Amino acid sequence: MAAICGRIHRDSLSAVTVSRVSVHQEPGRAAVNPDAFKAALGRWASGITVVTAQGPDGPVGLTASAFSSLSLHPPLVLVCIGQASSHHDHLVGAPGFGVHILGAAQEDLSNTFAFNRSDRFDGLEVEEGPLGIPLLPGTLARLACEHHAVTDGGDHSILVGRVIGATVADGDPLAWWQGGYRRLDLT
Repeated sequence: MAAICGRIHRDSLSAVTVSRVSVHQEPGRAAVNPDAFKAALGRWASGITVVTAQGPDGPVGLTASAFSSLSLHPPLVLVCIGQASSHHDHLVGAPGFGVHILGAAQEDLSNTFAFNRSDRFDGLEVEEGPLGIPLLPGTLARLACEHHAVTDGGDHSILVGRVIGATVADGDPLAWWQGGYRRLDLT
């Protein structure tokens, strides 16, 4: 396996250094170099979402690309919330949360919720959904979710929600790939 990985590395991944040891290594376990890990994950294209919930002092939200469907029966989705986020405890502790799948023209909305700003909801016509979930207008899709479970995921919490409402609109998605926004022209 090491010879095969070495050959792949030399022939295909010359810009990325792959290592079997890092400062994050647990005793007895090989670990990947953090820079190689980030570079590899950057090759995975993902959609962009804004996750919202009702906090004790009003609505809270953040931009997340670590989102996925989990189950059709029951309808479950998951989103990964960084434990260092100032909104982590409010999002994982709320009875429900909203997931807003962003369209190609919504980079500004993504950026508004990506940075630690107190004015994230200023100027938005937020609707109150089930369980008091703040729902944003004009997104490609919206999911209202009831809190189902939370589990540890390293430096993130994996928040699982049971979908109790969904709306969709036509349009192309906003994507994230190799550290930047991308648009997919699907027409």
